[in-house]
Amino acid sequence: MQEINLPKVIFGTSGLGNLYVVLSDEAKRAIVAESIKHSPKPAVFDSAGKYGAGLALESLGNALAQLNVKPTDVLISNKLGWLRTALKTPEPTFEPGVWRDLKYDAVQKISYEGILECYEQGNELLGDYRAQLVSVHDPDEYLAAAKNEADQTRRYQDILAAYRALHQLKEQGKVKAIGIGSKDWRIIKKISHDVKLDWAMIANSMTIHSHPKELVQFMEELDKQKIEIINSAVFNGGFLTGSAYYNYQLKDPVKDHGLYRWRTQFYQLCKDFNIKPVDACVAFGLKAPGVKSIALNTTNADRVALNVAVASLKIPAGFWNEMKEQGLIDKAFASTYL
Repeated sequence: MQEINLPKVIFGTSGLGNLYVVLSDEAKRAIVAESIKHSPKPAVFDSAGKYGAGLALESLGNALAQLNVKPTDVLISNKLGWLRTALKTPEPTFEPGVWRDLKYDAVQKISYEGILECYEQGNELLGDYRAQLVSVHDPDEYLAAAKNEADQTRRYQDILAAYRALHQLKEQGKVKAIGIGSKDWRIIKKISHDVKLDWAMIANSMTIHSHPKELVQFMEELDKQKIEIINSAVFNGGFLTGSAYYNYQLKDPVKDHGLYRWRTQFYQLCKDFNIKPVDACVAFGLKAPGVKSIALNTTNADRVALNVAVASLKIPAGFWNEMKEQGLIDKAFASTYL
């Protein structure tokens, strides 16, 4: 396995692709500048062709160039599988209602040739910079879209073919490491049995609210194999920090009263110990087995330094003990990792 030097905090770039809100070029450049300033070298940025139909990659490359950042001072992850295309409809077709003010559309291309095309286009959008960490974007969603079992088998072969292409890029010295990112950790497990991975990004799965025993065991396996783990979306889509959406699905206070009750208790404990919920979520996310880094997004340059600082905060043992005693976290997990 390729050993990669990852900092505690990796900077997500969906905001650079105008996710939910339009940011000016100046605002994007400020976010990138703060990220460089507050990270050890190389600063790591996680991006994707899907983010704003390539806008995030383009904005990142432009900002780095304008800031005169040396290519060796950054490590860029490009999650591959979506290719920028001409916009022929009033709004993009690939994720309508999510991205703002886009000038292009995107189509999914997961195959041997398709992933290479996405890789080349991504580097063109980055300009003077190159993606050194590569992966197939959301293979779980690609498989879930299958019409039947035969289609699912074909789609899985597409994913394996895409990874063959990525391994060839690595053998040619064009990329440093190959990974995977998925909201469904079980798909990471499935693919890891067929593909040699250097890193894995686990999203929406290992959080202070949800940390299933089976996932913990799998992460321990990855750690033994020296596959570095990046923990992402540790706020369960924002619910743990105040949103009404849990893993991007709207939750009802009456119907989902158990979930809301957990959050109320969690907030009260945070208040009792003078801890911010966001700090507890990040600290927990970093304590999971094998986790080397946590991926955090922001659309506010002033938030970058705070995000980096959060990763080094020490949470008192008494807080974890109370979380355990009130049944808010798994006792076995707490005894082993907290």
